[in-house]
Amino acid sequence: MYIRVNRDKCTGCEECLNSCPYDAIEIREGRAFINEYCQMCRLCLDVCPEGAIKEVMEEGEKAEAISKDDYRGVMVFAEQRDGMPVNVAYELIGAGRRLADELGTDLSAVLLGSDEASAIELIRWGADRVYLCTDQSLRVFNDELYTHLLSELIRERKPEIVLAGATPIGRSFIPRVAARLGTGLTADCTSLQIEKEDRALLQIRPAFGGNIMATIICPDHRPQMATVRPRVMKRGEYKEDREGEVINIDLDHTTTRTKVIDTVKEVSDVMVNLHEADVIVAGGRGVGGPEGFKVLHELARVMGGAVGASRAAVDEGWIPYSHQIGQTGKTVCPRIYIACGISGAVQHLVGMQSSDIIIAINKNPEAPIFNVATYGLVGDLFEIVPLLTRKIKELKGITKD
Repeated sequence: MYIRVNRDKCTGCEECLNSCPYDAIEIREGRAFINEYCQMCRLCLDVCPEGAIKEVMEEGEKAEAISKDDYRGVMVFAEQRDGMPVNVAYELIGAGRRLADELGTDLSAVLLGSDEASAIELIRWGADRVYLCTDQSLRVFNDELYTHLLSELIRERKPEIVLAGATPIGRSFIPRVAARLGTGLTADCTSLQIEKEDRALLQIRPAFGGNIMATIICPDHRPQMATVRPRVMKRGEYKEDREGEVINIDLDHTTTRTKVIDTVKEVSDVMVNLHEADVIVAGGRGVGGPEGFKVLHELARVMGGAVGASRAAVDEGWIPYSHQIGQTGKTVCPRIYIACGISGAVQHLVGMQSSDIIIAINKNPEAPIFNVATYGLVGDLFEIVPLLTRKIKELKGITKD
């Protein structure tokens, strides 16, 4: 199997040049040419506007038949930061455990650049086994190394489902893994279900600007791969005495053309991380303006929470984008979510509907937000929120602002 350019179709537009991470495409005599550096990553196949780049079988070569029966198990990529698994890793372990139990199979996790103590924690949260590489060169994310290791592990172990977080890291290298394996990938899923009859993974995500929820399947190829939004899945049950297997893997003699010299953390003026907040007070168009957010900040302060916003409020310039919750903002899952003056468009609901308790405050009794709310208050938020703030202060014994 190799990649070939149909020179009769190629116009020399050079659209394909930047798609290749290996500099395997060059322009010769006004046409694209695939040179000896091609690694069959297949990233170039869909970028040509003329459809001139194709995957071609060599003479006598037959297409490899994929037997779906050869693939069993659920595999989760457990992302780490500074050597410690991040929250989405535990959320995926919970989701993967549920899927594995429905399929009657096992759950494995892949942890790169961490230690055995972290691997054991993943087992206690639900994994049956953890493939661990402790090499410190993996502590900092590198596309090439991560892609190579995960691709080879999937080829060897043949899981039927592979999950990863829809984080900057997951979005960066998981598509490359799927391309190498020649399988499909559904990005940014908000729900996962199993069709037990044919063991198909139903990958559910917003589509057409959030106006519909699309259910996507991968019927002909394995593994079935999906990235999942952080904070939309629940952690599983933690068991101190849960037993599992830690399997050490190494880098072999893998080489990379890139090296991470340094990482710079973003400095934010948001006092409380929305992803970590237990209480979020969010405002929408009904807040009326930047001054309206003052009462929300006060309520969030006495509750020890953070302030969020809908896209409508951010687009109006009433509050910075870093507070935006929804399809084009952050996905959150606090214990308490208080929606003030938010109508409840599907784009916003996608980002907060998994919250434990949702309290909606809105003048319009027909607002869609009440359909997902645990408790609903119909009325003026500028009357209700100050009363709620005053009552909480009394209960906490706060006498001074």
